[in-house]
Amino acid sequence: MRAIIQRVSKASVTIDGSVTGEIKSGLLVLLGIEDADTDNDIQWLSAKIVNIRIFNDENGVMNRSLIEVDGDILLISQFTLHASTKKGNRPSYIKASKPDFAVPMYEKMIVQLEKDLGKKIQTGIFGADMKVELLNDGPVTIMIDTKNKE
Repeated sequence: MRAIIQRVSKASVTIDGSVTGEIKSGLLVLLGIEDADTDNDIQWLSAKIVNIRIFNDENGVMNRSLIEVDGDILLISQFTLHASTKKGNRPSYIKASKPDFAVPMYEKMIVQLEKDLGKKIQTGIFGADMKVELLNDGPVTIMIDTKNKE
């Protein structure tokens, strides 16, 4: 499972001209799912997302978590995070899970994030053509891969 997390002042997702998810201060999370992912990946990644200390404290140091700042999450499915660009110029998405596996995993991630954060999160719609807008705060952008826990 791969995630790109971006600290944002605001973010929204629009589908067919309608805003389906919107947050103010918090994290925009782009999530890529592969067949090797398990419930353990969901639990580990969710805990990492809500507890990573990338929000400023009173001294302007990134030392506070999403929970500590009472921030929100906008979660967007993003199969292109598993793109392979090793060969040629056209990315291969062979590692990205098909919807029959990815949708239940995405839904489990929503439930886990809401549990760990202690409140409802905002989402896009899996597989939809989504227009995502954000105001990256910092900018702060971090990639997390459950198979490569650096």
